[in-house]
Amino acid sequence: MFTLPEQFSGITRAGLESQLAVFAALAGKTFDSVEKVADLNLNVAKASLEDGATVARQLLEARDAQEAINLATAQAQPAAAKALAYGRQVAGIASGMQAEFARAAEEQLLEASRKMSELVDDVSKNAPAGSENVIAIFKTALGNANAGYEQFRKSSRQAAEAMEANMNSVVGQFAQASEKAAGRARK
Repeated sequence: MFTLPEQFSGITRAGLESQLAVFAALAGKTFDSVEKVADLNLNVAKASLEDGATVARQLLEARDAQEAINLATAQAQPAAAKALAYGRQVAGIASGMQAEFARAAEEQLLEASRKMSELVDDVSKNAPAGSENVIAIFKTALGNANAGYEQFRKSSRQAAEAMEANMNSVVGQFAQASEKAAGRARK
């Protein structure tokens, strides 16, 4: 039979080890996401330089000012489409990273809650007579903490879904506006 300090010590040690493992995993995911964004930025910069050189050559070869204006105007739609694609890719990377962080936090909190419940059950089995009220209060507090966490988790998911919906709405509106602008420029 373990004593209470030994039980707390074991749970504390296991909790710290678990937190370190989660931290290491999240740090790795963060570096992966940073690497993806850096690769994306390098590819976009390279493509932009190539596109810029092509457009510059076309503008230099233009026979008159109207042709140069038409060439420049024709670049608005592809540039807007590329900006939208870039924004979507960055949002996708950020969303994936946020999901990983949320999943890891949820797993960590569930495991901590499970271990705490096990400790309370063990302590209540070995508690001296007359301590039932204290254990009942502790179990109630633990139940309330779990309920609060569940509400926080639901609210966080709703906020993330709302943010993603807003981002999709903004991207859609930008795409519509750029299509309308390109249509007006062709006329």
